[in-house]
Amino acid sequence: MRAITVPEPGGPEALVWDEVPDPVPGEGEVLVEVVAGAVNRADLLQRQGFYDPPPGASPYPGLECSGRIAALGPGVSGWSVGDEVCALLAGGGYAEKVAVPAGQLLPVPQGVDLDQAAALPEVTCTVWSNVFMIAHLQPGETLLVHGGSSGIGTMAIQLAKAFGAKVAVTAGSKAKLDFCGELGADVLINYREQDFVEEVRAATGGAGADVILDNMGAKYLDRNVQALAVNGRLAIIGMQGGAKGELNIGALLGKRGAVTATSLRARPVEEKAAIVAAVREHVWPLVAEGRVRPIVDREVPMRDAGVGHRVLEESGHIGKVLLTLR
Repeated sequence: MRAITVPEPGGPEALVWDEVPDPVPGEGEVLVEVVAGAVNRADLLQRQGFYDPPPGASPYPGLECSGRIAALGPGVSGWSVGDEVCALLAGGGYAEKVAVPAGQLLPVPQGVDLDQAAALPEVTCTVWSNVFMIAHLQPGETLLVHGGSSGIGTMAIQLAKAFGAKVAVTAGSKAKLDFCGELGADVLINYREQDFVEEVRAATGGAGADVILDNMGAKYLDRNVQALAVNGRLAIIGMQGGAKGELNIGALLGKRGAVTATSLRARPVEEKAAIVAAVREHVWPLVAEGRVRPIVDREVPMRDAGVGHRVLEESGHIGKVLLTLR
């Protein structure tokens, strides 16, 4: 089969479309013939040599895919060869085939094209696990989403609105903010021109955000705590603004706040399976009803994955960038 390899760390040109051995599904795994994958910022870090796959995972980039089941490994039940699926991966989505633990498979939702389904696993699992399973966003509460026009951001807006929350977003252009508004965001903040702390306070009568979903990390840490409401929860899922910051414990105590930081990739298979099961139960019906949908900026041939990486690095996209094998 063919896959995107990274012989040496580097820029987007370091990605090579090459012949590699076929994966073999092990105990509890299925083999998926890939139709599409998606580009995530973790893939950019892996390409640069900063984010190695967890032990035992595929060495190729790609944290999600869609396709058809080509073979079942030992001990797998509930799935059949030919089933159309999408999957959360620890790696290997930039390839023609990938072996996936059966617990990380999802059926393609009703009304979603097979290739577009590749835009769903990572964002739905990230948002559901952080915003709902950990931060426990409740109806009527306010969620602040940094990077509202990203893949994660566009999904967070839709899910929070579907469950009755108020949503504030930050983004860096009018076009991106307008799109977030079309998805249902209530408060639109241009981080280049406005102070999100002041804007969130103004929109909540001085209370602040009950939950903040943050992809920036260190750069926003202090201001995120300032923007929290009493009993607020800050969920950090990225480090685009740096890895080390200073936390004002006094301010956090004053808010009776909580700070969590998670990633999906290195979690044990059992934990990922629990998140995937929760997404199938709570999110998939919303997708089938059309209340939540994948947001796809563009599709790029998988052999040209470097093009997709450049799009993410330039941050000109809205939603997900897909890599297709059609």
